[in-house]
Amino acid sequence: MNYTIRQLRVFVAVAQHGSFSQAGQSIGLSQSAVSHSIKELEAEMGIRLLDRTTREVMLTEAGQQLATRLERLLEELNTTLLDVRSYGHQRSGTVRVAASQTISAQLMPQTLAASQQTFPDIKIMLRDRPQQWVLQSVRNAEVDFGIVVGPLQSPDFTCEPILDEPFLLLCRRDDRLASVPQIDWSLLNGRTMVLQDYASGSRWLIDEALRAQQVQAEIVQEIGHPVTLYPMVEAGIGISILPALALPLPEGRPLMVRRIFPEINRTLMLIRRKNRSLSPAAEAIWQEVRQQAVLLTQQREANPAF
Repeated sequence: MNYTIRQLRVFVAVAQHGSFSQAGQSIGLSQSAVSHSIKELEAEMGIRLLDRTTREVMLTEAGQQLATRLERLLEELNTTLLDVRSYGHQRSGTVRVAASQTISAQLMPQTLAASQQTFPDIKIMLRDRPQQWVLQSVRNAEVDFGIVVGPLQSPDFTCEPILDEPFLLLCRRDDRLASVPQIDWSLLNGRTMVLQDYASGSRWLIDEALRAQQVQAEIVQEIGHPVTLYPMVEAGIGISILPALALPLPEGRPLMVRRIFPEINRTLMLIRRKNRSLSPAAEAIWQEVRQQAVLLTQQREANPAF
């Protein structure tokens, strides 16, 4: 049968008030609209639900049976719809986020702190892992969303760029590059380097930058965690290239960072599974990460550290 929720609500209102005009007033319809709705419902059901006279409206036996059951069912439907609507505004529960290591060390602490203040009922579980692990975790729904290094071309994900940051030179303060007025990529030609391995999303971009700038360098060590770059460079094993998000440098060490021209950036991206909605809590944290990335960019522009 092709009847509508509106027709059923109109019928219940008439049954409760015993009057087309009073029913119309209670639900915001004219008397003629109420009468038309009842006629459509009766025609669709193939049975008379109301006996009408000029003085009163009476339920038929079929109408009485329908009204008794329908009032409870419509109330349950309304309660269910309200529950679903309120779910859309919930800001509670556990949100699982995966991020690569430099992102976890810099962007996520601010996000966690801000989220505790704004969404005290949301618990964030941060997974600090290499990029390929982050991608697989999002793909397998082990986490709600991830933050990775882009660009990323995959049909499995919905991606949103949130932050661009430059690659920088890391060297000792007594290195000859430390005193050069401007570091061009060509000055890295022939140098020995310590870089992160290919578990890092940045390594592929660094390799591409070296190729594009025609830099021939000897990669003498490939390490897993970015923090390990500092003692390697300090020991004189080689210079390095790292993203700005790896700053600040550890205090008390004879190290420095320099801009490299032309500037080459990496992009940080929020990713989630394609065509899958986030829970209200996860959506709130997704937006908080975006906001913190904007604030980080503004702080860096106002107070450049390199």
